[in-house]
Amino acid sequence: MKPKIIVSACLLGENCKYNGGNNKNEEVLRLGKYFEMIPVCPECFGGLPIPREPAEIRNGEVFQKNGNNLTAAFRYGAEQTLYIAEEKNCVAAVLKENSPSCGYGRIYDGSFSKKLKDGNGITAELLSSRGIAVFGESRVNKLIELYS
Repeated sequence: MKPKIIVSACLLGENCKYNGGNNKNEEVLRLGKYFEMIPVCPECFGGLPIPREPAEIRNGEVFQKNGNNLTAAFRYGAEQTLYIAEEKNCVAAVLKENSPSCGYGRIYDGSFSKKLKDGNGITAELLSSRGIAVFGESRVNKLIELYS
């Protein structure tokens, strides 16, 4: 039986990205050889539409480019993602880098200028705080080393 991981659905080719597209990643897809992958989209779980205005974290809250505060929706989506990860006994999460939901270690700085800063997205922070190892798509080889 393969260990279970949650994976940002956009990395698996689901068109749930804010602009209606995806971030399909072949390296992430290859994880299926080693893990049972459970797709998640915290932003969709939070009730946000596809497509939607881009959002970034500023002063601990999530704002769309047009100024709407989406913090509550992002937190709800993070809680739903955590529930799935715990319910399915997932050993780790592979999440979309830089995202206000899923980014781990680096996220956009809230200025909508494509500048990055140190920090975690809402979902990545919650999962990490509950002991679930979080990996961005550029670190899938590290995940394989640790769990396979």
